[in-house]
Amino acid sequence: LPCADSCPFVNAEEIPEDHSEAISTIYSTAVAQQPPESSDEPFATYFDEVSLLLPPAKHPWFSFRKLWAFTGPGFLMSIAYLDPGNIESDLQSGAVAGFKLLWVLLLATVIGLLLQRLAARLGVVTGLHLAEVCNRQYQKVPRIMLWLMIELAIIGSDMQEVIGSAIAINLLSAGKVPLWGGVLITIADTFMFLFLDKYGLRKLEAFFGFLITIMAITFGYEYVTVKPDQGKLLTGMFLPYCENCGTPQLEQAVGIVGAVIMPHNMYLHSALVKSRQVNRANKKEVQEANKYFFIESCIALFISFLINVFVVSVFAEAFFGQTNANVSQACANSSSPHAGLFPQNNQSLEVDIYKGGVVLGCYFGPAALYIWAVGILAAGQSSTMTGTYSGQFVMEGFLNLKWSRFARVILTRSIAITPTLLVAIFQDVEHLTGMNDFLNVLQSLQLPFALIPVLTFTSLHPVMKDFANGLGWKIAGSVLILIVCCINMYFVVVYVTALGHLALYVVAAILSVVYLCFVAYLTWLCLIALGISFLACGQTVSVTRTVLTEEPSVTQIN
Repeated sequence: LPCADSCPFVNAEEIPEDHSEAISTIYSTAVAQQPPESSDEPFATYFDEVSLLLPPAKHPWFSFRKLWAFTGPGFLMSIAYLDPGNIESDLQSGAVAGFKLLWVLLLATVIGLLLQRLAARLGVVTGLHLAEVCNRQYQKVPRIMLWLMIELAIIGSDMQEVIGSAIAINLLSAGKVPLWGGVLITIADTFMFLFLDKYGLRKLEAFFGFLITIMAITFGYEYVTVKPDQGKLLTGMFLPYCENCGTPQLEQAVGIVGAVIMPHNMYLHSALVKSRQVNRANKKEVQEANKYFFIESCIALFISFLINVFVVSVFAEAFFGQTNANVSQACANSSSPHAGLFPQNNQSLEVDIYKGGVVLGCYFGPAALYIWAVGILAAGQSSTMTGTYSGQFVMEGFLNLKWSRFARVILTRSIAITPTLLVAIFQDVEHLTGMNDFLNVLQSLQLPFALIPVLTFTSLHPVMKDFANGLGWKIAGSVLILIVCCINMYFVVVYVTALGHLALYVVAAILSVVYLCFVAYLTWLCLIALGISFLACGQTVSVTRTVLTEEPSVTQIN
């Protein structure tokens, strides 16, 4: 697309009469449905070891042993739901709206699960991850633009991890390690983590499971200490209503969705499932892999949801309705050195990752502060490695550029750390944590560049064959993506209108035109893949499954 002298579509009347079952889709040059050839370069890390699956179980409908063999990729994926940006969104939700927005968190997690399912199925069925499929299907200019957008999302996520880790180190050291020192430490620990994958795939996955366990224990400790009202918790989780809510609560609800569903996580998950050996020529084995990966994703996201609920509930119970003066007085009574963080006024308490730890320490003792900091550190460090892998897969897939791990980390970490370090040196913690709002907006803008391609390619029969999305999934996927993108666009508009500067408005308007044009282009291709084929050449066209003499494995969008 677009069609020029030769359109890759066939008019309906050109189809042989015996080919009665027709579908609307796009066809062109076939591309081999095989992973790229392995290289001797020191590039591949996560896939150096492919985990072998177990032989058929006695009960083919379900096997715990097989589920255990497939367990790993979903938990690595779920870390993106527990990064410092998510934790900050959780605590702000609790402080601003109490328990009233827990249903939004539940809904966002369920939507995220369904979208992650599409990404995982793409990797399992095709043997290619999302970036590789995009590289084979889109033209050069859209492909490069798509890569740049996802790189921005990865860098933004990387900055949030750096900020979270630096704040955690500062809290754990009682302020002795300055924020800029914590930023520098994150450089060293990133390279330390890179050595972990040399000890084997399952050991690496076990380590990430250990970090998730730390988060569950630390934030669970805060939950048990605060003892939230269970009735209010259940009501807020299952009653989709927000009584007496205004603009702050609405903006916070939008922020929850933007923080939970991460664009680069789609690319990551579609790549992680390739670590399991699946015979793609065997339909039953592919079905089995899809089933167990989905079950594992359900378990992993359920655990991440519980951890997020812990954080929301703690701040909803203890700090909803509190004022700055209340907290300042409590900190003064507990002889906290951080009492000066909160002005003596009756405005509602505004918290972030740093202040969150401080107020927990003021109300529940120093142990609560340090345990909170340990949880934040685990969140920052675990998301560090998943961000590294995301960048590796995206660069490999889009550019066929096989850098070493260290070159890749030096590039992205330098881009992420430089502005963070400057703010940490010349500003205070308020400005450092305030960067999270900008970074959430940045990642919200990139979301269509992950969701639209994954729906496009999982809906194409030549790509997915018998595992292509049916009509129900096409409709549901379209509606979910439309809802998520609209919510995030609202979040972006609210942020931009608060800038209050004419020059910034002009720049935002220009960028918006370019941005919307590119989103419209990807949406156009997606709609054709969903079956609205008349958009291709201005006329209704259709192609049967059997009209081609040789069915291609993957179609190319020209």
